[in-house]
Amino acid sequence: MLSYNCILGNIINVISKYMDRLKIKNYFRALRFPFISVTVLPFVFGSFLEGGLFSFFNFFLGFFCAVLTHLGSNLINDYADSRSGADWQDRKFYGFFGGSKLIQEGVFSEGFYLKSAIFCFLVALSFAFILVLRLNNFSVLGYYFLIVFLGFFYSGRPFRFSYHRLGELVVFILFGPALVMGSSFIQTQIFPTLKGFFLSLPFGIFTTVILFANQVADYRQDQAVGKLTLSSLVKPENTYKLYYLLIFLGFFSIVVNIALGYLNFSAFLSLLFIFQLNKAATILRKHFDHKDKLVVSSRITIANHTFVSTILILSIIL
Repeated sequence: MLSYNCILGNIINVISKYMDRLKIKNYFRALRFPFISVTVLPFVFGSFLEGGLFSFFNFFLGFFCAVLTHLGSNLINDYADSRSGADWQDRKFYGFFGGSKLIQEGVFSEGFYLKSAIFCFLVALSFAFILVLRLNNFSVLGYYFLIVFLGFFYSGRPFRFSYHRLGELVVFILFGPALVMGSSFIQTQIFPTLKGFFLSLPFGIFTTVILFANQVADYRQDQAVGKLTLSSLVKPENTYKLYYLLIFLGFFSIVVNIALGYLNFSAFLSLLFIFQLNKAATILRKHFDHKDKLVVSSRITIANHTFVSTILILSIIL
């Protein structure tokens, strides 16, 4: 038994050292992989939106296209925020905001991020092209290029939407209407629909809330490099008020969908997370200038997106 444990321990050590050599953990950190849930959940929701026939092959083509495009946008964001100096204002890695900090730590270069982003976009494009052939609809490429345009120039030059208080609108579009209506289109080839737009609102708004919560933590650093975000509309001690407003809009959009008959009454269960969001808002109010504590508010906000999205998915499937 001792010999077996020694052999197993040695194997684990070798694998661990090999993984460290390959920098696998750093790759996941560079991609900001945990945030992929804000793509996966609305995509799943839209895919089951209309019911009826369901193509697993089309689903996976669209799924990987969406995820890779999101990862490419994450990489471009780190590249652009490094170039502008925003991510150099505070080099500590917090996990939820301020970027991956791997450029600042000297692990990867800016060039690595740019090349990796382009690679993700190109692979995603190959999935989009297969979808074109599957659906016999070349408008898919037009939609895809528009999404890449918004994702790339969210923080990339020359438009840098996130630097001119347009980043929130871009995030709302990409993670709300684009994902929900886009994934529905892959299954039904119907686009756009009023129902799809209304049902995309909670996803777009609550993803924007995540972005906003993260912006509060980076308020000082963004101001230092002239990066204007939605949070910059008010003083840092008042950002929690905008947070409350966005939360209200998110849950109100769910109530509207229930009233319109697009969601059944089980969707009201999503309101159960309001108490946790109030806790996050309280943190924003009391500790708007303490990043270590703002990590908690960001974590709660992301958990809310996951919880609400799951409830909405179950409400249309069951």
